[in-house]
Amino acid sequence: MSTDGPVGAPETPEKPTGEPAPATATAPRSEPPAKDADGGDSFLRVFLANLWSANTVTVTVLSILLALVIGAVLIVVSDPDVLAAFGYFTARPADALQGSWDLVSAAYADLFKGAIVDPAAVSAWIDGTGSWQEVLAPISETLTFAAPLIFTGLSVALAFRGGLFNIGGQGQAIMGTIFAAVAGFALDLPIVLNLIAALLAGIIGGAVWGFIPGILKARTGAHEVIVTIMLNYTAFLFLGWLIMQDGVHDPDRSEAISKTVPPSAELPALGGPLRVHLGILLGVLVTAGVAWLLKRSAFGFELRAVGANPAAARTAGISVGRTYTLLMVTAGALAGLGGATQVLGTAHNLTPAVAGNIGFDGLLVALLGRNRPWGTLLAAILFGALRAGGNRMQSYTGISVELVTVLQALIVIFIAAPALVKATFHLRAARSARLGTSMAKGW
Repeated sequence: MSTDGPVGAPETPEKPTGEPAPATATAPRSEPPAKDADGGDSFLRVFLANLWSANTVTVTVLSILLALVIGAVLIVVSDPDVLAAFGYFTARPADALQGSWDLVSAAYADLFKGAIVDPAAVSAWIDGTGSWQEVLAPISETLTFAAPLIFTGLSVALAFRGGLFNIGGQGQAIMGTIFAAVAGFALDLPIVLNLIAALLAGIIGGAVWGFIPGILKARTGAHEVIVTIMLNYTAFLFLGWLIMQDGVHDPDRSEAISKTVPPSAELPALGGPLRVHLGILLGVLVTAGVAWLLKRSAFGFELRAVGANPAAARTAGISVGRTYTLLMVTAGALAGLGGATQVLGTAHNLTPAVAGNIGFDGLLVALLGRNRPWGTLLAAILFGALRAGGNRMQSYTGISVELVTVLQALIVIFIAAPALVKATFHLRAARSARLGTSMAKGW
């Protein structure tokens, strides 16, 4: 009997030579991550760990990159000269590759120059042969196109947060243009009051058009998608009829166009001859207001609760029908403000196409912005940049501006399918909670 161990302890039999040790005895232990002074992970280590993970920022950036790559392929296949060079690719591959590079680089360079800044304009301004207006013209166009998209995007995003799919942003924006324009040239008010009255009229027009699907949803359970789609057509047809009526139609024109909004009701420009106007600043303020509404107000809590679980919200004492109605009224008011910004800021007349596609583009903006107010603002600026750069790309390289629409659709497709982006780039699982903790500690 051995006396080396404690009394009563069982003897451990010797293992035969060559027998592998238990897995638990030799399993390698991972090194713990570096800790900061408070005992948490260092921000740099957590940031690097999240850099190639499936978080929102990484997926968004890679979605844009994928869209640009596919767009480059479409640019190449749409050019007959480059395709002809690919016909003898095996004999002289440099011709096809160089032609593809020249075409794609020129197209995307013009996209950047038309949306952000043209280096040639900067050089001319420094040399004294150009003006600062030419330097700021691209970003001015971007913000001008983005202004109405901010409002229609917020309209869709707010409805999404409340569990409703607001397809009617286009119709609500059209009603906003009608009410704002008619108030602008019908009321004879001083310069500031006329602008305020026109903006309020646009808000009322959109709110009324949002109230209809809201009250039908609350009282009868009618699906908001069907109702809002029908109201889009109704608003478009009403606009076409109204333009030709006496008192609205421009008597000096034969085509379908209304009177011109007087300068007293126009949104003032922010940069003299530049097109960017007060609407972009109004968009930032409204974005902050919507963010406050969602996070700090009682109505925001109610709509988020209804959007998460209507049955539980009803059990908790929240009136689901009332919330649906107020939500659609608010969403319609936002879209109507977008339409008012369109007609008072740039169009200045009612035409059948005065609202463009700002309501439908607002759907894409909201999806790209993840239905978050500030994300929607950034997404609207991105779409405005694509639109402004696409106009220059078409003018200088002959690439169809419809390619910009394709790029927008591709970006939204990849954003809406993060699993596809994750599989394509082999992204790791996100660790956003730990990153957020590190950032909250003082980054």
